[in-house]
Amino acid sequence: MSFQGVSYLDKGAKIADNQVYPEKRFMREGCAIVSIKDVAKRAGVSISTVSNVINQSKFVSEELTKRVRIAVQELNYRPDPVAKSMKSRHSRNIGVIATDICGLFYPYVIKGLFEVFNKNGYNMIIIDSNGLNDQFGSIERVMEGLAHLVHSRVDGIVFSSIFPESIEPLQMKKILRMTDDQKKVALVSIETDFSKYGVDSVFTNSIKGAEKATRHLLDVGCRRIGHITGPIFTRVAQDRITGFKNEMEAAGLAVDERMIANGDYTHRSGYAAMRELLSQMPDIDGVFIANDQMSVGALRAISEAGRSVPGDIKVIGYDDVFIASVMETPMSTIHIRKRHMGIEAARLLLTRIQRQGEPMPPRRVELESRLVVRKSTSANAPEDWIMVDW
Repeated sequence: MSFQGVSYLDKGAKIADNQVYPEKRFMREGCAIVSIKDVAKRAGVSISTVSNVINQSKFVSEELTKRVRIAVQELNYRPDPVAKSMKSRHSRNIGVIATDICGLFYPYVIKGLFEVFNKNGYNMIIIDSNGLNDQFGSIERVMEGLAHLVHSRVDGIVFSSIFPESIEPLQMKKILRMTDDQKKVALVSIETDFSKYGVDSVFTNSIKGAEKATRHLLDVGCRRIGHITGPIFTRVAQDRITGFKNEMEAAGLAVDERMIANGDYTHRSGYAAMRELLSQMPDIDGVFIANDQMSVGALRAISEAGRSVPGDIKVIGYDDVFIASVMETPMSTIHIRKRHMGIEAARLLLTRIQRQGEPMPPRRVELESRLVVRKSTSANAPEDWIMVDW
């Protein structure tokens, strides 16, 4: 049985049998929160009986169970989550730290997290570190967010890291010390593999994904290929640069600084970076862009320059968010299982919470990426609108 809502009683008021006070009166006359004692009094049973019915902790006869449930409904009683968490030592709250809640990537991940946590009776507290264009400020916000969640007694935290690889060991040492301070808070990393630090991780291999994207441009005849990066200080962005360079060098094509323009995953940065590439590489015939959202701006810059896609310049993105399939020129891209990333991260976290105290090695789940070919690299590619994610 679900006990929903919060209810109030008038101070000093007596409640007649089967009387339900209107919510407006409660709010108007001043009130006190309904307690388990009030429910026990209304049902004519002990407080422990009410507790056993609500928590299903001990057998209670059908007759008494019915009286308690009627009283709960009449008083619109809701158990105190703080008191419950103090008794059980579990808050049933999960913290989530995302680097850009307004971007097109994270809503998919959060949807997957929510599906699993909600089904299992957990609430989510989401913190946006806004970590894509402010390296040092975003690191501070991540650490402050983690501290806030730990002090709020969450049972576990799913987090996305924007730490440069050079400071990862130090930051992870701080995080592990923080989560172990008062009680063990379960941790799961998404996008980055932190299993070497003892943290469960769900991620894709960005080097391999970037190699697939670049190889596709080479396969369709491109030779003057540029790359628009993500935030240059992040490991994910660096991995995609590495994958780009790997395939170019494997094809015998040199890579110089003119071929790489920095972005921050926003459409505005995609526009600016594409203009930079067009200026530095007038004969550019292909571009690999580190996410689909930047591709929106890049296509506009290409159009303003009087160039066509895919005739003059072939374009491939990354992530396969819904917008990639419905643009005027649908985008070829690297498909990432974003919602599944959230589902897997939630499952790992719940297992870690439920087996708290048991020795468990860190688990790593590497999700495969795949190439999706659309009209931005192949004029004859079929339409495949992604409608389910709208």
